[in-house]
Amino acid sequence: MQAEQCHSAFRFIGNKVVDALNVEVAEYEHKATGARHYHLASEHDENVFLVAFRTVPEDSRGVAHILEHTALCGSERFPVRDPFFMMTRRSLNTFMNAFTSSDWTAYPFASQNRKDYFNLLDVYLDATFFSRLDPLDFAQEGHRVEFAEADNPESDLVFKGVVYNEMKGAMSSPVSTLWQTLTKHLFPTTTYHFNSGGDPECIPDLTYEDLLEFYRSHYHPSNAVFMTFGDIPVEELHQRFEDNALSRFERRDEVIEVTDEKRYFAPVRVEEAYALSQEDLSSSTHHVMGWLLPRSIDLDELMQAHLLSRVLLDNSSSPLRAALESTDLGSAPSPLCGLEDSNREMSFLCGLEGSEPEHAAAFEQLVMDTLARVAEEGVPMDMVEAQLHQLELAQREITGDGYPFGLQLILAAMPAAIHRGNPIGVLDIDPALEKLRELIKDPDFIPGLIRRQLLDNPHRVRLTLRPDAELSNRRDAAETAQLEQIKQRLSEAEKQAVVERAAALEARQEQVDDDSILPCVTLEDVPSELNLPTAAELSQGPANTTLFNAGTNGLVYQQVILDLPQLDEDEQALLPLYTYCLTELGCAERDYRENQAYQSQVTGGLHAYTSLRGSVGDEQSVSAYLVMSGKALTVNSEKLTALMAETLDKARFDEQARIREIVAQQRARREQSITGSGHAFAMMAAVSELAPVAQFSHRTRGLEGVRRIKALDKQVQEPEALQVLAAKLASLHERIRQAPRRFLLVGEEEHQDAMLQQMEQYWQAPAAQDFAPLALPSTRKTVKQLWLTSTQVNFCASAFPTVTSGHPDAAALTVLGDFLRNGYLHRAIREQGGAYGAGAGQDNGDGVFRFFSYRDPRVEGTLDDFNKAVDWLLGCEDEPQRLQEAILGVVSSMDKPGSPAGEAKSTYHSSLFGRTPEVRQAFRQQILAVSLEDLKRVARTYLKPELASVAVVTSQKTAETLPAAFERIEI
Repeated sequence: MQAEQCHSAFRFIGNKVVDALNVEVAEYEHKATGARHYHLASEHDENVFLVAFRTVPEDSRGVAHILEHTALCGSERFPVRDPFFMMTRRSLNTFMNAFTSSDWTAYPFASQNRKDYFNLLDVYLDATFFSRLDPLDFAQEGHRVEFAEADNPESDLVFKGVVYNEMKGAMSSPVSTLWQTLTKHLFPTTTYHFNSGGDPECIPDLTYEDLLEFYRSHYHPSNAVFMTFGDIPVEELHQRFEDNALSRFERRDEVIEVTDEKRYFAPVRVEEAYALSQEDLSSSTHHVMGWLLPRSIDLDELMQAHLLSRVLLDNSSSPLRAALESTDLGSAPSPLCGLEDSNREMSFLCGLEGSEPEHAAAFEQLVMDTLARVAEEGVPMDMVEAQLHQLELAQREITGDGYPFGLQLILAAMPAAIHRGNPIGVLDIDPALEKLRELIKDPDFIPGLIRRQLLDNPHRVRLTLRPDAELSNRRDAAETAQLEQIKQRLSEAEKQAVVERAAALEARQEQVDDDSILPCVTLEDVPSELNLPTAAELSQGPANTTLFNAGTNGLVYQQVILDLPQLDEDEQALLPLYTYCLTELGCAERDYRENQAYQSQVTGGLHAYTSLRGSVGDEQSVSAYLVMSGKALTVNSEKLTALMAETLDKARFDEQARIREIVAQQRARREQSITGSGHAFAMMAAVSELAPVAQFSHRTRGLEGVRRIKALDKQVQEPEALQVLAAKLASLHERIRQAPRRFLLVGEEEHQDAMLQQMEQYWQAPAAQDFAPLALPSTRKTVKQLWLTSTQVNFCASAFPTVTSGHPDAAALTVLGDFLRNGYLHRAIREQGGAYGAGAGQDNGDGVFRFFSYRDPRVEGTLDDFNKAVDWLLGCEDEPQRLQEAILGVVSSMDKPGSPAGEAKSTYHSSLFGRTPEVRQAFRQQILAVSLEDLKRVARTYLKPELASVAVVTSQKTAETLPAAFERIEI
């Protein structure tokens, strides 16, 4: 077989064809070093590469995470300051990143262009195996002390560093704090006890020498795993691995691994605090329980644990989730509900949020009583079979609309490879599923798992995480005192050294590297045409039906798209709740739990959402739709069609207690998302008065939407208000179900006729009536707002009114975003300002241009940098390479492939809003023709400081230092 024909430096170990995924997985070993390589041969032309190292920190100083950043700052063959970010813009990559996990660090990329793939491979191999690790890069990416006024040793000292600020932002999230605290107690002796990303209180203790030693000990081929996917022959990959890296190494005998955790003989119960800077701390406590389970590399144990977790927690009919959703001890199940299967030993978690500290014992009793009841009474067979069905569907579905499909497969197999298990077995789960099908015939199988893994397992932790309004202030005071102590100990010479290092770092950040040493693709390598799927010609099926034939690997996808009717502002505000309730409540004769159970039996899930966009020529002219979407195995296609029709026709809004639970859950999820997606919220706020769809988004999905769901959650504690809400939802549903509709089908060609016949059978056109589509009021105003929440970092956004995609300036504005990010914003805001990220971009739907920063220690300096970026652009002379890089970045994002179903859906919905394939192709040609003068012209025309609309997500403490001209809004 082809898999056995490998390079002479490698030894073929074994292979397996995985029919369910249409891939052949082969395993190789590098003879000299012992490095493992797993290749997933596929007909996909989006080739993926990943190299991972087992990284096992022994403290929370963030060494693995800081090394991940610093390794990408220059290498032996490519001694420029920032080859990683330089390659992101010299490439047609469809994915580039680096990850630090709890026990591994990985460097993946993907590209559809063969030349580009090998360019990136050269850079990645050199960056990981021959990194320069300059001490100034450690200071920039990791941590350093500087004077607040960099050249004034009499000013205060401050901590700076990209990872330092990133982790301050990450640990502002209560859920991140909850996870880190739980694992600290669940794993008392192994690497999972520590925060691999780095605890901001510990990061300043890491030394440059520690970083070098960790690199020498961990970034070696003997400790590496290579994983690839695609249609490039494995011999070519081996040749590059050997020539560019592996031939220079010998085998190292030291084995880096995580050992098994020492088991508890009795449960552990702990209470800790997290920072929450608000006056009302009620209903803000988290309770979570965690059990340590067997090793993740035991495939049978892994699949049994997945099945057990799904049976207990998958949906509202699952017994443990049902108990957590319906209890009065908290507002919603914790986000930490489920199975963690990437560590050496798995863990099972469940919890409640929105509780009080004194409910800890009652919460634990609820969980244990529920598990005992299920172990005693058993689980209905159809529920267990439904979860096996879900496992099969997840195995079969071709994804790729987020991460590339090949990368998703690689990451699924990664834990097994890292822990020296069987990655091939993890990818080929059909034999394990067959084994499970036999095991579940025993009625005591699930009860036995519950007893063995949970009830009789003493290695469990109950954690209570309570809010503390003063914790953030105490941390700030401790940091200030620490910095003052450091300053007091500095000699005059050491103070001068701090000043000189700051100057040296600034000079290094300002230097212009010779980027010609880096490989690149050019505009000549760009395909001339967009590759978009084409709908099939139909002679049957309901009116307004569109069907795409696609290689979906035995799945069918269906959507019904309804025009949104005219709604007042209060009704519009209810749409996010309505769309969630539509598929989460009962239907016809089934209550919500029975309906959830039935959905699991016959589908891969139903969900609904709203889709609004301004027209190609005018952001004030809006089209608005409600989409109900579902998927299923082809064998269940008819049941999916019937269920979707029944859901739209007979959804129930009479389950008021369930509606109250959903409101509480939505509030919790929305509040938790702020610190993780603060830049997106800030941008939505900044554009909220500049376009009708932007205003709608801010009020429904943005920060104003968070405020409204919080208010609604309080209101529905009163029975009368809950009754009114249920009636409003029912009324809203009745209006929407009468709206004009159209249908989208995606599936394999051999099932086309059956799908269309099923659609004709189950879907009836609504009765003809006068219909007024949703029309949103025009708006084109600016704001200047501070949105206040509990956070250690800031998220800044500035927006300017521009044009929509039909305007001749739209292409130049689209390229301008990449040009400003590449040439100025990355250096000024990330490298020099210390933010984790920054960027800019044109939104052609709302007709706005937006700047943003992410996990940013600054506010006013960043807002100034947004304006300075334009000044920098206007001072640019001949910049053909920079212009080409910006155009490449835009084209790369336009050409990024999705899953077969995802590409069909995207093409359909783009056309629905007037962005037909022909319009998109013409816009692509305009992108390729943009000049530097075009960029300057549109910047001068639209990005005027006096036109800026500004929003910042920040803390109350930071807000006190900012000008009074900002409107201050409590989230």
